[in-house]
Amino acid sequence: MMNMDFDRKLTIPMEAKAIYPLSPALARIVDNRTAELRRIFTGQSDQFLLIIGPCSADNEDSVLEYISRLRAVQEQVADRIFIVPRLYTNKPRTAGDGYMGLLHQPDPEEKPDLFNGIVYTREFHMRALAETGFSCADEMLYPENLKYLDDLLAYVTVGARSVEDQQHRLTASGLDIPVGMKNPTGGNPEVMLNAIAAAQHEHTFIYRGWQAHSHGNPYAHAILRGYVDRYGQSYPNYHYEDLLRLSEAYAAHILQNPAVIVDTNHGSIAPD
Repeated sequence: MMNMDFDRKLTIPMEAKAIYPLSPALARIVDNRTAELRRIFTGQSDQFLLIIGPCSADNEDSVLEYISRLRAVQEQVADRIFIVPRLYTNKPRTAGDGYMGLLHQPDPEEKPDLFNGIVYTREFHMRALAETGFSCADEMLYPENLKYLDDLLAYVTVGARSVEDQQHRLTASGLDIPVGMKNPTGGNPEVMLNAIAAAQHEHTFIYRGWQAHSHGNPYAHAILRGYVDRYGQSYPNYHYEDLLRLSEAYAAHILQNPAVIVDTNHGSIAPD
């Protein structure tokens, strides 16, 4: 017997999209930005991809003000850099305790409300798209929730604590936008590379109560973040030697569209 209470039945993604639909004009923006991202990952474009913004988007007005400022920066560097703002509405917790993001608590001062969290995150991403022209990045904390936002997102991250999870890998294989796989907090790059390989292959699996068949995601790629050893020592993961080792590992695994995002935040503080 399960030791949990079922508080309320939540709306399914199809219903949420029908209530809060994406307009044709905004859908064209998403499609155009997705096409440009694919060009970057296939090497048809020589732009760099910059994914930037707060780790947890827990204040809508502040985040949108920040993204609006990025819009001006994007215009200045458009020939060299393609910007995707981070609008992370889920917040993974290492020990499972603490604020878990807007999806859980659209009002951080109130108790969890996942129905309103679903509505809030969809409206938040749509507002960012409408006001700034940016389709944004979000983290795949819950693979089954991705359908609520899949028509809005430019980029998806699979975090260091999720990268070894089978359902994250299989769901990533069913997306047609870039999905970044982080190395785990312990640093083992093989875990990340195995996740990329899994995401680039076809799979048949259970997804939201359906038998689903994915077609593989050729845009799945590596994100190098810092890591911490068993003694608590932090190690950055962005030096030339780290990138060279990753390039060699990519070749050994025979993966499509080898690419890397360097996470200059998490764990990437050089030791004293």
